[in-house]
Amino acid sequence: MKIGVFGLDQIPAGKIKIIDERLDAVKKMFDSKKAAYFEIEIITDLAQFIDTSGIIVKETGKTDLVLTDLELVEKRLSRCQDEKEMILLKKFKEHLEKEEFLSSLNLGEEEKETTFLTSKPIFLVSPVRNKTQIASAISNGVKEQDLENNSKILFDAYTYFGYISFFTANEKEARAWPIKKGTNAWQASGRIHSDIQKGFIRAEIISYEDLIKDGSFNEVRSQGHLRLEQKDYIIQNGDFVKFRFSK
Repeated sequence: MKIGVFGLDQIPAGKIKIIDERLDAVKKMFDSKKAAYFEIEIITDLAQFIDTSGIIVKETGKTDLVLTDLELVEKRLSRCQDEKEMILLKKFKEHLEKEEFLSSLNLGEEEKETTFLTSKPIFLVSPVRNKTQIASAISNGVKEQDLENNSKILFDAYTYFGYISFFTANEKEARAWPIKKGTNAWQASGRIHSDIQKGFIRAEIISYEDLIKDGSFNEVRSQGHLRLEQKDYIIQNGDFVKFRFSK
C-alpha cells in the first residue's frame, strides 16, 4: 500500500517497515527465527497523492491540501458544461472554502470523487501540547502525536485508513499481513498465495487476545480457543491464522 505524507520532513519517501509489537509476541510464542514486518511505500510528491490509500499531514499543512483541491475545482468549473457536474463542483467549492475536507461531505456513491486529495482519508497530526489545546484539537478531528515517533504515526494512520493485520507463524518466521478491514478468510488466504486461495478448505483462527492470555499453542487448544472457520469468516484485527487447503 501507498501512503502520502505531507509536511512531515522526518518521514522520507520510500519503503518503510511498519513495526507491530504484537508480531514480536507471536514470534516469541512460536519460537520463529525472525519477524517479517510488512512494508508500506511513503509518497511525498503531492502530484502522486491521488494513488495513495490515505494522506498523513501535519495540522499546519491542512490549508495547503484544501487550496490544492480548491484550485482544481475552480479549474474544472471554468470549463464545465454539464449541469449535474457543475452543481456538484459548486458544492465542493463551497465546502472547501470553509476549509473542510471533501471526505466530510455526505455523498452518494455516484457523487464520490477520487480526483481530489481531500476526498481521501486524511490523518492529521499535531505535536502533543497542553490539555486545553489537546481537547480543542481532538474536537476538530486532529490526532495528537509525538512527531518524533514515526513508527507510531504510520501505524496509527494505517489503522485510521481502514487497515488491519493478521498473523501467521512457523519455525522460520512470524509474519504480519496487511488487509482491508472487512476482508474474509478466503480473500485473506490470497494475500499469502493464490494456490492457498484456490484450494481453500478451512481457516484455523486464534484471536490475538486468546493467544497471549493462554501463553502457548497447546494451552490454546486445551482451552478450546482454536476455531475452524469457513470462507466467509471476516478476519479480525490481530487474528492468528493457519489456512487448510488442498494442493
